[in-house]
Order: sequence, then C-alpha cells, then structure tokens
Amino acid sequence: MRITILGSAAGGGFPQWNCNCRNCAGQRDGSLRAKARTQSSIFVSGSASTDGVLFNASPDILEQIRSHPALQPGRTVRDTAIAGVVLMDGQIDHATGLFMLRERGRPLPLWCTDPVQEDLTTGNPVLNVLGHYCGVERHRITLDGAAFEVPGAADLSFRAFPLSSKAAPYSPHRESPVPGDNIGMLISDRRSGRSAFYAPGLGEITPALFDLMCGADAVLVDGTFWTDDEMIRLGLSKKTARDIGHLPQSGAGGMIEWLDKLPASTRRLLIHINNTNPILDEDSPERALLKQHRIEPCEDRMTLEL
Repeated sequence: MRITILGSAAGGGFPQWNCNCRNCAGQRDGSLRAKARTQSSIFVSGSASTDGVLFNASPDILEQIRSHPALQPGRTVRDTAIAGVVLMDGQIDHATGLFMLRERGRPLPLWCTDPVQEDLTTGNPVLNVLGHYCGVERHRITLDGAAFEVPGAADLSFRAFPLSSKAAPYSPHRESPVPGDNIGMLISDRRSGRSAFYAPGLGEITPALFDLMCGADAVLVDGTFWTDDEMIRLGLSKKTARDIGHLPQSGAGGMIEWLDKLPASTRRLLIHINNTNPILDEDSPERALLKQHRIEPCEDRMTLEL
C-alpha cells in the first residue's frame, strides 16, 4: 500500500495567506527553516493498482495533482487516477476542492457519512452545485466498522469509525455533535495485510479507538496544535484546541502521550498541522522533542510504503 501526502497543513495552508505569526513571516522571509505546505489530503493506492482513493478534496487539489504526476496517468484524452473520493468530515478545507473536480464528465464517486452529506447539501451545498456539472454518485459510509471498497482501488478495504471532534461552523451539529460529523479510517491492503489509521481531525482518544490504532502499521493523526491554548496566547482566538475539536500534542493527555503507548513498530505521523504550530520550525525544541518520541510531522509529497 502506498500513501502519498498531497497536503499536510490545516485550513489556510502554510504560510497562511493573511498571517504574520512567527512561523508564517519566517517562512516567507527565509529566517525560519520550514517547508511550505498545502491543505491536508492524502492519496492511497494498493500494491496492484495505479488508481486509488483521494481522502479529502482540499482547495489546493489542482496544485496537488500537478505536483504528483501519478494522479494524472494520461491513459486517455481525459483521465485521472482518482477512483473515488472519501470525506472525513464536511470542513471547508476538506470539501471545497470537490468544485475543482467538476470537469470529470461523469458523476464523481463520493463516500461520506449522513451528517457530512447533510452539511454539504444545506449549510455549504457543494454537492448540490456539482449537480449542475458532473454530478455526484454518493455512497453512504456507515459507522459500524463494516468494511467497504471503492471500485477501481484494487486490494484496498476501508473501515470507518466515529470520532470526537467538531463539525464545520455552518453545520447544525456544530455545538451538538452527532456520530459521523468526523470519522477516522482504517485503511487496509488485503494483499500485503498492512494497514494505516487516518484521522486528521481528532479531539479525544478513547480506549476502543486506541486499540484500533495499536493494530495499525502506521497512524496519521491530528497534528493541528502544539498546546491547548496556542491560539489564545497568540491572540488569534478565544477558544482552546480542544474547544474546536483538536487534541493538542503536548500536555497531560495530549497526542504525544498517547502515541508513546503505541507498539514500537508503529510509524507515528502528524497531519493537518496549523500554521501556528511550532513543530513547523525544523530547528525548534518542539520539533526536536517529536524526534525523541519517534513522531514525524507530515510534509507535502511524502510517500509511505507499507
């Protein structure tokens, strides 16, 4: 199984277009050793296939496709290696890129939960708009852990699990979460037996969820914020990381503490990294601490072979 990191940043990317925090300003003027990143998305293909599954369609999808020739194999006049799209939530930074796929010429195969389908046909009616172009062939993701397949993505199977996080601000569930607003996904290659757990938005890790993570060969999980009060200290928000549905890396009960408990063989990666997170600075003590704990921040164009 091959997992390609198309984008590794949170909403707004890095540097964020209107932000002059230490990270963004330093990346722009070259005073900070930090790589630019587009908004989070991954592409997963099996060992026996060129085609695969796009997880989340970020607003940067066209740039991401141009940066990864494998997604445009050029076998016919109009072609793509994207056999289907799976949405982990209904957030703008994960769904707006669907607009950019409207030239498909036939209905876009899309997998999402019922709450996400509701959000994307009401509060942010992306799917309704696509009906005027290519249309959408929507498939329901259930939350019982049952395996499903995406036609054209040979050898891969998927199992979805509800997560504690936050729905999009335009969702009727924003302050009253329902199962399916956000999901984690266990992605397995039936041929190799390898698996990865993917959860770019994760506010809490339960014992059952942790057991699932322990069985995966790699975990790609929420890397949004370093501290719970990160945005408050910078004067950018009045809400904590947990308030907006993200488990911070540091502190008691944080992501580092959980990842330390995983089996030694598990590869641990952080994705959906906010522009304010000090781990983007490759010379920061926070980045050094991650290395000590064998945790990798994802970078655009990184490829995992499992």
